[in-house]
Order: sequence, then structure tokens, then C-alpha cells
Amino acid sequence: MLTTLNTAYSDTRAADLAWALGREPLPALATLDLELAGTKLQLRLLGASHQVLVEEERGLCSETVACIPGSSTPLPLGVAKRVGDWEYEFAARVEVLSPGSFAGRAQELLALVSDHPQGLVGVFPGSPHAFTAMLAQRHEGQVHWRTWHAYPQDGQLVVTRTKVGVCMMAHSNAGRV
Repeated sequence: MLTTLNTAYSDTRAADLAWALGREPLPALATLDLELAGTKLQLRLLGASHQVLVEEERGLCSETVACIPGSSTPLPLGVAKRVGDWEYEFAARVEVLSPGSFAGRAQELLALVSDHPQGLVGVFPGSPHAFTAMLAQRHEGQVHWRTWHAYPQDGQLVVTRTKVGVCMMAHSNAGRV
């Protein structure tokens, strides 16, 4: 799903992004609700980037990658942790591209995500290549999502990938007394 976000472009540099796990839902400019094999997932575009809410009978998990005022957690290269009965893995990288390469990559990503039934992309006013895109799927019992945060003025593309699944230990102990 492609949408134009009716807001100012507030996270204007890749270095301004911060990461948080477990935050309450923040005001969203656009959302996409999905159900992937019994797991509810909400992709949320914020004025300052993205948030993903995952809900299953075992509980909730939320990821926020955005400009978070007062946040002291910069965007990490990688995180692996247990959240309740969930195993959570996150990875991020920044791609620096030439103007021509950036425009081509932006067009590819916009086409891929906007036409995907489990994709959400928001384009910010002022530049067709200023966008945040999100794509979710379920694979081998885990929920996966990827995001792309485009900063055309710097030729930077922040790419994240996340995987959330039930902890194997919690799963193998289910039903034991």
C-alpha cells in the first residue's frame, strides 16, 4: 500500500534514528493491519519513521525505529534478545549511494513494497525519494519484517530487518507440568 504522508519530513538524517523495544503505540500517519498465521501485526508509519506492533496469545512485542526525543539508544547494528516468550532479532545498516544509484534503488523499493499485499510505504512531501517502506512476512513459524528509510539529500538508505518468534525453550516446555 502506497500513501503520501501529510506531514513535515521530521527525521531528516539517518544519524537521528533511534531504536526502542517495548514502547507504547505512538501516533501513526498510516497503518496496515495484517494477520499472518495467527499472529497479528500492525505496521505503523510515524512522522518520525516506523513502529511495528506484534500480538499473539503469548503477548505483545513492539519495535520503534524513529527520531525519539530524549532517547539515548542510537540505532544499533544488531540486537538479539528474549522478550517474554519471544526471541527478537534486529539488524540495521546504512547504505550510502550516489545520486543516480539512490534514485534507481528508491524506485525499485517503492515498486516492490507498494504493490505487495503485506507492504506499506509512505512518501514524504517534497521529494519522491523521501520515504519509509515496510514489508512483512511469516516464514518457518517466525514473523519477519524489513524496513527502508530513505534520505535522498544525503544519499543514505537505512535498511533494517527484524525477526520475532516463539522461544524454542518456551515452545518445547509447553504442556509440561
